[in-house]
Amino acid sequence: MLPPDFFLFLQIIFFLFITPGTPRVVIISYSINYGMKKCIWSATGDVIANFVQATLVIFVIGSFFLDHPKVLNIFKWAGIIYLLYLAYDIYKSRPKNISKSNNISKSNFSFLKDGFLVAGTSPKAWMFFPFIFPQFIDFNSNYIIQFIILISTYMILDFLSLIGYALLANKLIIWIKVKPKVINTISACVLIVIAGLIAITQKY
Repeated sequence: MLPPDFFLFLQIIFFLFITPGTPRVVIISYSINYGMKKCIWSATGDVIANFVQATLVIFVIGSFFLDHPKVLNIFKWAGIIYLLYLAYDIYKSRPKNISKSNNISKSNFSFLKDGFLVAGTSPKAWMFFPFIFPQFIDFNSNYIIQFIILISTYMILDFLSLIGYALLANKLIIWIKVKPKVINTISACVLIVIAGLIAITQKY
C-alpha cells in the first residue's frame, strides 16, 4: 500500500531534484575536475545523509527541531562554513586532463564525506525532512512500511538526479579543456552566493 498522497510526494521531490541546489553545484564541479566515477561516491554520501536525516526525524527526534530552532541555526552555520571551504577547494582544483590519466589526491572516502556533509548540513534538507516528509506518512497504520517506500523513492531519485547532473557536466569537458578555470570559478562563486543567501534569508 502506497503512503498517502504518494504522487504529490513525487512531484515535490522531482521539483527539488531538478533545482540546481548546493549538492548539484558540487557534483557538477566534481564531475569536471575528477570524472564520473568519483561522483558516484559523492552521490552515495548525499543519499546516506538523507537516510540518516529521515530516520532521525521519524524514529528519534520527532518534533525536536520545531521546539529547538537554535539547533537548526547550528546546522545552518556549519553548512555555510563547509560551503565556503568547498568553494575554495573547487576554485583551487584543476579540471581533469581527458587525454591523460591523472593522479587524484582526494580519496574515495573524501568524496563520500563531501557528499554526506553537504547534504547533512543543508538547512534545506533539515527543513524538508522534519516539516514536509512526515506529512506523507499515516502514523495510524503501518508507518514503517510507508517510511521505507518514501525514503527509498527519495534516495533513488536523488541519486539518479545527481548522476544526471554529473553526466551533463562531463559532456562539457571538451569546452572546459579550452577554458579550464571558468567552471571552477563559476561554481566557487555560486557556492559563495548560496552560503550568503543561507546566512541572510534562513532565520530560525
